[in-house]
Amino acid sequence: MSDPATRKPVRRFVLHKVLPPIGWRVYRALGRSWTYRERDVEILHDLVAAKRPVVGAFMHARTFSLLHYFSLPAQGRWILMCSQSRDGEAMARIEEGLGFRVARGSSGKGGARALVEMIKAQREDRGLNSCLAIDGSRGPRGIAQLGTITLAQKTGSLLLPVAASTDHCWVWRKSWDRTVIPKPGATVTVQIGTPIEVPPKLDETQLEALRLRLETAIVGMHRELDRTTGYHDAEPLQRPA
Repeated sequence: MSDPATRKPVRRFVLHKVLPPIGWRVYRALGRSWTYRERDVEILHDLVAAKRPVVGAFMHARTFSLLHYFSLPAQGRWILMCSQSRDGEAMARIEEGLGFRVARGSSGKGGARALVEMIKAQREDRGLNSCLAIDGSRGPRGIAQLGTITLAQKTGSLLLPVAASTDHCWVWRKSWDRTVIPKPGATVTVQIGTPIEVPPKLDETQLEALRLRLETAIVGMHRELDRTTGYHDAEPLQRPA
């Protein structure tokens, strides 16, 4: 039987050095096989051209569909948050390989420190944008948390709702978010929503109203896109249309 003390460095080497270069190349090849249909993407391009900082807000389940799209030069430069777990280390290196800047943390561990890093990065570089899943790294699925709003407040950024859908996909049903993975050659529809201004100060009532507005906008965008693409999930988001 192998020594656990020996297995750990080997596992770390595989996760940190071997898998990421393979992973980002495989993912890049998969992304390049997709065809994108864009809705209202000029909103994003106008903001990028004007160097108006934004916080992209999206559904965690659609991360896989959006990473390649937002790694393309026309979509600007982005900083992301990635889990501090061992598996998260591999994912962070893959995202860096795609050209993203990565802050390490999640709603479970290190999230506050990562959020501070993202705020600092955007304040220092006004051409840098950030993005966060509205439902965090652990859910509940489709329920907006406050991270995106806090990030927009502290950086003077606009909140930018983003959605993606495709019917030619796999669904990772064992994951809490039911991750959607477009198949090779899939057509991925990406929609940019109406930017949302975030006041620097909000009382509890205003904060909840803004959180609900963001959540409703993104869930609504996904419902509309899913009807258009034909995507169907046996366990749809629970909020009524």
